[in-house]
Amino acid sequence: MESHETKHEETVTAPPEAGPGAIFSRRSRVRRFIRIAGAIFILCLGIVFAAFLRFADSVVSFQPPIDPKADAIVVLTGGYQRIDQAVNLLETGAGQRLLISGVHPGTSASRLSKLTKSSGALFSCCVDMGYQALDTIGNAAETALWISDHGYRSVLVVTNNYHMPRSLLELRRADPRTDFIAYPVVNSDLKVKNWFIDPNALRTLLSEFIKVTAATLRDFIGLPSEPGLRDPLTTQSIHSRRSS
Repeated sequence: MESHETKHEETVTAPPEAGPGAIFSRRSRVRRFIRIAGAIFILCLGIVFAAFLRFADSVVSFQPPIDPKADAIVVLTGGYQRIDQAVNLLETGAGQRLLISGVHPGTSASRLSKLTKSSGALFSCCVDMGYQALDTIGNAAETALWISDHGYRSVLVVTNNYHMPRSLLELRRADPRTDFIAYPVVNSDLKVKNWFIDPNALRTLLSEFIKVTAATLRDFIGLPSEPGLRDPLTTQSIHSRRSS
C-alpha cells in the first residue's frame, strides 16, 4: 500500500517535460530580443554616423571672422602655421597680448621670433610663452590662469579648424566667464568638400571626433580629468617669458 502511494506521489510531483510549444515560445523570445537589440544597435550607429557627418561638415566649413577683435589672443601649439597666424593677428591689433600655450621647454622666445619672422621687440613686449601645457586640457588650464592674471574678458583662440571644437569645449569648461572667439587655421587637407575620399583627412576627422565625443561624455557624466600640466602645483611658470 505504502509503495503504491509513494509511486503515486512521484507521478504527481514530477516536472512536466517541455513540449514543442514551450521550445518554440522560448526560441521566439530569443529571436525577438536579437531583433530589438539589432535595431537599437543600428539606430545608435546611425546617430553616431550622423553626428560625425555634422562634425566633419562644421570643421570643413569653418572660417575665421573677417575683422577679429578681442582683448587678447591665445594660440595652441601644434604647428608653426598656427603661431604665424597668431603673431600676425597681434601685429594687426586684433588683441593686446598673445599667449603661446604648450611651448616645448627647450624653445625660446627668440627662436620663435626668428621662425615667425617677427620682431624681437614684439615678443618682449606682448608675447607670453606657456611652458606647462601637455595637451588640450593643459592648454585650457594654462590659458585660464593667464586670463585670470590679466583680467581679460574676450580672447581669440587660434588653432587648426579640426582641433577647434575640442579646444573651445575645454577652454569654456576651464573658464566659463570668458568669451572665447574661434579663429581657425584652415588645414589644407580639409578645405575640399570630398574629404571622405582622402584617407589622411578622414583619419584626422575621425580621430578628433572620437576625442571631442569622449570629452563631451566625460563632462556629461561628471568624470574628473587630469590637469594636463607639467607641474600642476607650479603656476608662476605657466605664463613666463623667455627672451634667450
